[in-house]
This record gives sequence, C-alpha cells and structure tokens, in this order.
Amino acid sequence: MPAITCFIRYELDPFQREAFRTYAEHWHRIIPRLGGRLLGYWLPWEGSNDEAWGLVGFDSLADYEAYRARLRTDPEAQANFEFARTQRFIRREQRTFCEDVRP
Repeated sequence: MPAITCFIRYELDPFQREAFRTYAEHWHRIIPRLGGRLLGYWLPWEGSNDEAWGLVGFDSLADYEAYRARLRTDPEAQANFEFARTQRFIRREQRTFCEDVRP
C-alpha cells in the first residue's frame, strides 16, 4: 500500500463525461510508466454528475515531486494535459495528499 495517496477531485462539465473518460484512460498508461501507482479514476454513476476522482499512490512526497517533474517533460503526459485544456471538460482540479492509517 502506498504511504501517500494523491486524491484528485475534478469538477467536470457534465456534458463532457466521455472526454474525461478518454483523459482518464490515457493516465492508465502514463502514470505507472512515470513512477506513480494508479489506484484508479472514477466517474459518477448516480447523484452528482459534475465530479470525478483520481487516486495515485507514492512512497513519499519526494517521490511525488520526482513524478511531477517527469510529467512536465513527458510528451504523452503533455498531450493529455493539452487535450484537457483545449476540450475544457475539467472546470476545476483539487489535490489532497492523504496518508494511510493502519493500526
């Protein structure tokens, strides 16, 4: 289990769910290749239709920072960010870093 999990909350354009699905599917290839442990991406099934979530695990905050540096130089990651920017399906993105609590 990762020591730190990056919990990403997305506020979406509810009419562009499929664009977000494509964006999330791309991360399934990119994130593991760049050093993150993808725990998953989720779209709402019922209830609120403008929220989605992603969880990515890391052994430490330093590992997360190294991963972010690799994201900035990776062509496939940059293309995915550009896809989100030009399609405008993400209205807001918020990151929270959580630690695993076990007895």
